[in-house]
Amino acid sequence: MDFKSRTLETLRTHGPSLTGKLSVVGLDGFVDTIVTPVALRTAQGEAFTPITTISEFGQRILGAAGKSTNIEFYPRMDKLGGNGPIMANALLSAGGRVTYIGALGRTSIHPVFQDFASKAEVISIADPASTTAVEFTDGKLMLGQMRSLDDITFERIVEKLSRPGVDQTFASADLVALVNWTMIPNMTAIFQSLVEIVLPALPARDRLFFFDLADPEKRSRADLLNALEVIGKFEKFGRVTLGLNLKEAQQVWAALDYPIIKEDEAGLRKMSADIRSRLGVSTVVVHPKESAACATAEGTAWIPGPYTAKPLITTGAGDHFNAGFSNAQLLGLSPEACLTVGVSTSGHYVRTGQSPTLTDLITFLQTWN
Repeated sequence: MDFKSRTLETLRTHGPSLTGKLSVVGLDGFVDTIVTPVALRTAQGEAFTPITTISEFGQRILGAAGKSTNIEFYPRMDKLGGNGPIMANALLSAGGRVTYIGALGRTSIHPVFQDFASKAEVISIADPASTTAVEFTDGKLMLGQMRSLDDITFERIVEKLSRPGVDQTFASADLVALVNWTMIPNMTAIFQSLVEIVLPALPARDRLFFFDLADPEKRSRADLLNALEVIGKFEKFGRVTLGLNLKEAQQVWAALDYPIIKEDEAGLRKMSADIRSRLGVSTVVVHPKESAACATAEGTAWIPGPYTAKPLITTGAGDHFNAGFSNAQLLGLSPEACLTVGVSTSGHYVRTGQSPTLTDLITFLQTWN
């Protein structure tokens, strides 16, 4: 029996029990506009040749140095965005319950989040940021305006929920997922307040924590190391998972002063194991586009992914992986199965643009060749 069959068997058995699991997720919120850059327009609407690669786009920009240029972005869709809302939406679709704390609108919920807000309990603490997501065949550029995220603070959370409300919210959570550290300037301070003020006051229980840094390239090495140290302190109050795409893993690897390592299966296993050991957390997962690896105290696991060269959408793929991996952890599945549910959740999403239900995941696993 291969890893897909093993995961399919356990998912059929345990999947329905997600219904009772509560995830508290935060803290960002974005309005995403997905666009295609235009290389040559021949008529109105979609009558154009797109700029297909980041390299081609870069050459167009370099050609404007000392001059100027006009680049058209053709809008494909406006959608709910941000690592937190996308992950939370995927957790909901698979059958879980969600309380969301984040930037969905300061005075009222922004229209792009209305459907999400009808399915989850939401506590909005700031206006959403905005992203223009420029998608290419070899990656994507996320052009963000995020000044509103400065308003996300521990004091603002307490103002909205009250101190007893904060305790109650986090005490009831089976999973606490705190994502997009990079773009929220006060996130490390929020982490610190949780480990020093909130979590010590809560009854002990089996609790999962999930952290996603979200491309820390623009933050200093000192900031990153400080955040990683504080993340490690959550292990005292539950089981911590740090989720990293390949670029993020390489950035953390370099910040920890490890030498350059290959990106093959052995390299991914070693990277996840060494980062986990160094931070003192329960799990580290590294997920490139083509595969995924994770490390726990028991060892490492690796699986190939259901890679597609022509995805319908890529923005949010990593957040869907995170949701799938976390859902599988909530079900108590093996590391191998957690990876498989993660890549299947992401794989379904990039092909359809929809967060998968439990039935969708089972179907995806059945048809994954």
